Amino acid sequence: MKYLLSTTLALLLAFLPARAAIYMVGNSPFGDWNPANGAEMTHQGNGIYTLTTHVGNTVWFVFADGLDSDWTVFNANYRYGPANGSSLDVAVGNTYTTQKSDNNHAYKFTGYGKDYTFTFNLNQLTFSISEYQEPILPDPTDFDIGDVNCDGETNISDLTALIDILLGHTVNYDIMRLADVNRDYEVNISDVTTLVDCLLGGEMPQPVKQGYDYVWDDDALPEIHLEVSLSEWNRLLQLYDANAYTTQYVMGSISFIKGGETTVIDSVGLRLKGNTSRRRPEGWNGQMHQRDNTDWHHAHFGVNLRKYVDDDAHTIQGVRKLHLKWFKDDPAYVREPFCYELFRRAGVWTAIRDNYCRLWIHVEGDSREAYYGVYGLLEPIDKRFLTDRKSRLGASNGYLWKCRNAAAGLNNPNGDIWYDDDTDDRHAYTLETQTAEFDSARVQLLDFMNKLNTLNDNDFYTWIQRVTDVDLLLKTYAVNVAVGMWDDYWNNANNFYIYFNSKHLHDYKFFFIPYDYDNTLGTTLRCGGQDDAGRQNPLQWGNDNNPLIARILKYDDFKAIYIKHLKFLVTTGNAMMDRQTAQARIRKWQHKVEAYIDNDTGEDTVIEDKPASWSNHGEYNLLKTDSDNFFTVKAASINALP
Repeated sequence: MKYLLSTTLALLLAFLPARAAIYMVGNSPFGDWNPANGAEMTHQGNGIYTLTTHVGNTVWFVFADGLDSDWTVFNANYRYGPANGSSLDVAVGNTYTTQKSDNNHAYKFTGYGKDYTFTFNLNQLTFSISEYQEPILPDPTDFDIGDVNCDGETNISDLTALIDILLGHTVNYDIMRLADVNRDYEVNISDVTTLVDCLLGGEMPQPVKQGYDYVWDDDALPEIHLEVSLSEWNRLLQLYDANAYTTQYVMGSISFIKGGETTVIDSVGLRLKGNTSRRRPEGWNGQMHQRDNTDWHHAHFGVNLRKYVDDDAHTIQGVRKLHLKWFKDDPAYVREPFCYELFRRAGVWTAIRDNYCRLWIHVEGDSREAYYGVYGLLEPIDKRFLTDRKSRLGASNGYLWKCRNAAAGLNNPNGDIWYDDDTDDRHAYTLETQTAEFDSARVQLLDFMNKLNTLNDNDFYTWIQRVTDVDLLLKTYAVNVAVGMWDDYWNNANNFYIYFNSKHLHDYKFFFIPYDYDNTLGTTLRCGGQDDAGRQNPLQWGNDNNPLIARILKYDDFKAIYIKHLKFLVTTGNAMMDRQTAQARIRKWQHKVEAYIDNDTGEDTVIEDKPASWSNHGEYNLLKTDSDNFFTVKAASINALP
């Protein structure tokens, strides 16, 4: 029996084409009726060949083996198409048995302007057509540190890949992370030494995350439990009723749980946060806490661990403040995480850290704590933010301004300028640090505005390069525009910080700090100078009366830098914002939190691939491959630039 099977198999193999290449031959997009110009299929093994292509209308094709340049002398024994003397209509999803054809007979298929995968089984002489389904790319963060070539193993080939990087081979952000074998945030010769030790049997170094890296740890999903007395919780509700924009604190305690470690801190400050997203965290105006029959609402919170007791015990590894932000108007639960991570990938070190967390609140006397669901855990922009970046800022004792209210265009010396005086007032420009020196800080800000608005072009060109890192500023703004941040400085005079690293009136470095990125990635609004943040021309993003970016882009060399950064972000292979790698990261984040979305507020309990309900372009999506995919639309608008 074995001999018979072997003989039969040998005979079958003898009749298979001797050549390895299979082509689709026919009219567009399959070349023409000439195998040499046809579309070569990809051999997947076991006689299976596939080709994915865009079919705009009706096409005719056959399968052919070989490279003969003349169709009339092509070996008909290896040409597969209908043999009944006419074209054969085929449809998506059906499987057909092919027949050898010695005439120009062909299959007829109408594609209606979509991508299709044609699959030809040369062993069984069958084929099928299906709408193209893009494979989900593996997320490089799933690979182990040291697996530099992303093949699922750590071996000598990774050492070769690491040496190539050190010799100047360009790789993307994710590969650099895998190449940082000793986890010191640099890739250098010490990583080679560490990898060699590991290949010789040593242990792979494990990360020791401390301080800010401990709190904002992308590999973890920390739990935050807030405990508030009944009287303090009711006071928080009363403060909101008196002024929805209250910044006043109430007292409570916090438990921060991560990786089996629990940090408990009492006497911390808790307050409400947000701009237009401010909400009452329970019930309705005038209503006090309803025990065990509570109408909870998502709201943003700020936690100041040292509000009432100023000592080291009232920190989480040195971290003094936490911002807890609910995913307002983001059914996908990814917009701010994506944007802040993209800033980091692009090397914009002025952007904040962020992570997901899970939040519970327990009001004294309730039978159980309320689960508020998945929140964003954001790094505050404050004195500690400056201290943490002192080496890059040059100094951390300068003047930090919060700019908002759609009134911070850096163009009005008579604008609303004040300092954080611990009241509930909201100003266009609020001095957040060194508030005792407000008068000096204000004079410096006004002098900056004056030069920004009145210097002639030659003097401005020289001055702006002296007072800021123009490349960093334009890279920051390239990310801002790429993610579709319309509620920003240029378009809406809103949502940013500025920092002057010196108190000197003229001698300083100015830094632009991006902030508040929930209204992005397809959530768009008719506002300022635009109504579609996906298709808007990146060179005409907003109101040029807000002069900082508009004036810089008047110079050809600066404009070229800006365009270069924009195009880098959407270039496939850079692992920044090209659709496939962006979608891989989004899917990973959603998988991380999807089991924890349901919560006691009953709000935002489903992950959905759509923008905010009020967006004027509700067609945008993040995870599909159609023409309404935001990443596809944004890449087109950027690549259209000269």
